[in-house]
Amino acid sequence: MEINLTPIGLVQNAVTEPTKEDWQTITSDIIVNEDFIEALSGIDEFSHIIVIYWMHKTSSSDRSVTKVHPKRNQNLPLVGVFATRSPARPNPIGISTVKLLEHQDNVLKVIGLDAIDGTPVLDIKPYIPGSDSTAAARTPGWLKK
Repeated sequence: MEINLTPIGLVQNAVTEPTKEDWQTITSDIIVNEDFIEALSGIDEFSHIIVIYWMHKTSSSDRSVTKVHPKRNQNLPLVGVFATRSPARPNPIGISTVKLLEHQDNVLKVIGLDAIDGTPVLDIKPYIPGSDSTAAARTPGWLKK
């Protein structure tokens, strides 16, 4: 099965290469394509949004990786990519819940988006407490390191 995706916009920020950033302090603009301005109607009523994006700088060799050290930390155990937030994955799709700071025309200003400058945005959804969150009952020990 072939799946074709068309970006609805792109990310603009000061981060130009994938690195270990303190993403919670990074402010980004999501520039939504002009033909989707109407699709942003009502987005201001939400404090947070979910951004789905394509990690376009993930190499084809990274896309064949099945195990990684979380957070690129060799001191953490080698685990499957589906048990991490690593950009090395078969389909380099990123998802991030971010605080919406401002909406003006086709630009959404957000904080906490872990995507670099020029990243294609695939979709935007409102964050709805209760529907989009649940109390995690179990996480691995390495997550706390």
